[in-house]
Amino acid sequence: MDENSTRAAQDATPGTQTGRNDSVSATADHAETDTENQAARRLGFTGGQVVQEIGWDDDVDEELRSEIEAVTGGELYDEDYEDVADAVLLWYREDDGDLVDVLVDALGALADGGHIWLMTPKAGRDGHVEPSEIGEAAPTAGLSQTSSVSAGRDWAGTRLVAPKAARVGKR
Repeated sequence: MDENSTRAAQDATPGTQTGRNDSVSATADHAETDTENQAARRLGFTGGQVVQEIGWDDDVDEELRSEIEAVTGGELYDEDYEDVADAVLLWYREDDGDLVDVLVDALGALADGGHIWLMTPKAGRDGHVEPSEIGEAAPTAGLSQTSSVSAGRDWAGTRLVAPKAARVGKR
């Protein structure tokens, strides 16, 4: 085999050096790792976190739920969970009752330094909640809004945290 044939064979063989100082992978695993569970990671979920889920119904984003479980390494705890959570995943729709009351209830289980992801249907979807309603309810419940993101095809996420002074004595 001449030098050109050898180089062509190496170029066509996954996982070999090509002679151009770049490695070729036999699989796309390394590429998938960067995008795997991307939504959950973008929301700031990390391994070992305890996440309580409130407001689950058949309309929630199951893919996001699965991603959060994969990233945290544990299941999402339901509304009956009685311990402290690092984060609360709160699904809320227009007809789910008073938003201030729901937020205050969610805050009760939150650990010091924890946060609430308030998930609401996007504009044009059944149950949509106006951002102004969230903007009014959050401070009334003792929370500050830190960011808003598109959390999936049908859901918008609003990250809420309690001011440090309000969290004294937790955990």
